[in-house]
Amino acid sequence: MLARMLLSLINKLHVVEKLAESRPMRRAAQITAYAITKAQIAGRDVSEKALRSQTLRQVREEAGKVPRDLSEMNSRLRKVRDTFVNEVKDGWKEGSRQIKK
Repeated sequence: MLARMLLSLINKLHVVEKLAESRPMRRAAQITAYAITKAQIAGRDVSEKALRSQTLRQVREEAGKVPRDLSEMNSRLRKVRDTFVNEVKDGWKEGSRQIKK
């Protein structure tokens, strides 16, 4: 019953126009647009950081090389792991600094 009433109200053009012109709806639209814009900017920043990532560069480099034995492969993987851990720590510190601002 309630769903029918809501559907009938939504289907009336003048009711929808009144709602769209109301201050709460305009404010909700502004907040939504702001959140979407912030998310796009954050996504762009993260993708740029990933492209500049030393780990990504190192993985690409190591993928092109064929290891001679298991110990060489182990040392390569250890280097990639260490680089990754260092980048995560740096990112964590940078994030903490940004939160404090």
